[in-house]
Amino acid sequence: MEWTIVGLNFLYAIGGLVLMYIAYKLFDLLTPAVPFDEELRKGNIAVAIFISSIFISIAIIIGGSLS
Repeated sequence: MEWTIVGLNFLYAIGGLVLMYIAYKLFDLLTPAVPFDEELRKGNIAVAIFISSIFISIAIIIGGSLS
């Protein structure tokens, strides 16, 4: 097994997670009128679906740029 390929895959995975976290925080800063954290604690399903769609779209963008 090629350990460099395994190492690069882990590096890409960690990089993708960091980029997703940064993108979420940036989106959170750009929309200060919507308190996402409070709404999630209340159990607002619509906000959870919206945030998950943001994560999926960011993951598709990051995945396309990494390959």
